[in-house]
Amino acid sequence: MSDVTTYVDLAALVTHLRSLDKKYVLLFAYNGTGKTRLSMDFREAGKTFDADGNVTARDTLYFNAFTEDLFFWDNDLDSDTQRRLLINKYSAFIAGVRALDMDNKIRPLIHRYSNFNFLIDYEYKDKDGNEFWAVNFIREEVVNGTPKNIEFVKVSRGEENLFIWCFFLAVAQLAVDRHQNYDWVKYIYVDDPVSSLDDNNTIAIAHHFGSMLKAGNGDVKSIISTHHSLFFNVVCNELGKNAPRFFLSKSEAGYLVKDTSDSPFFYHVAMIQDLQKAINSNEIYTYHFYFLRTILEKAANFHGYNGFSDCLIVDDEDDDKKLFTRMVNNLNHGGYSMFEPREMGEENKKYFKQIFKNYLLNYKFNEDLLDKPKVTETA
Repeated sequence: MSDVTTYVDLAALVTHLRSLDKKYVLLFAYNGTGKTRLSMDFREAGKTFDADGNVTARDTLYFNAFTEDLFFWDNDLDSDTQRRLLINKYSAFIAGVRALDMDNKIRPLIHRYSNFNFLIDYEYKDKDGNEFWAVNFIREEVVNGTPKNIEFVKVSRGEENLFIWCFFLAVAQLAVDRHQNYDWVKYIYVDDPVSSLDDNNTIAIAHHFGSMLKAGNGDVKSIISTHHSLFFNVVCNELGKNAPRFFLSKSEAGYLVKDTSDSPFFYHVAMIQDLQKAINSNEIYTYHFYFLRTILEKAANFHGYNGFSDCLIVDDEDDDKKLFTRMVNNLNHGGYSMFEPREMGEENKKYFKQIFKNYLLNYKFNEDLLDKPKVTETA
């Protein structure tokens, strides 16, 4: 029996995901497959309506591109001095948090990733009288030798995304802890939370989010979808075998879902693409050895070998094989090097490139995949 299941539309896939008796579900899919639409359809399926079409209940706390749209800039075009990030306070996602000391829940999360500070004005009105919550970002700078807090800073896109993610994470923690304001949450659905983030922060938030979900004692279920192989693999590493993993693609027949929990992963193609891009730019970091070991282990599993070293192709028999095995083992640090992103030295880069080149020569992949991502359907 094939482990690829076809769903004629997103509604059918939503029904399947809601039927799974799993605390965590991980979905990997390339951009354009329909991940964001899937998250929204999943949310809609959890709503209850009255006779007038008003929502009377819901069950999904979600993070996706629409969540980010709840936050938008007032750049103070008139005076160009008091730039604020405004928050749509009428969203169900926001409702119920004002009285919960959110500033002090978000602040320690922000300080995990960056050094800016902020204040939230819950009574802000724009020049037209519209009411919002307004975030004033603050950064400490040294002016004439004296530290000074600079207010109304326009933070970078990456820092803005970090703030929004930390806001969501603080709310998600309330849901996981079954706080009375969020006891309606049965599902947490997260779709691609790492846009505009560097690798260091991507690793950090994936690790933190996975740890938070594991620590939760409640019955909230989580679904995580992404096209970002680094984020996906760190979350996989955190949740382990407790989280079934699926590869989502699209065809004329509908949406194809490949269960990759116990088989060589389809998303190893995405890892190979990332490694090739790193080699092309010569920006190769220590955590790339984690990726390299992962694809070697998948190849060993698929071909029936005992370990990844059996898939190391060498030019000089035993000596090179022992060296390459030792390098992959030592530089991988059992996976912990992922949490210390730093660029490799030139000597290690040379060996890394040789191991990867030999792998591609022995295990042929469609070379077009190394130029741009695309879904290839197989029998």
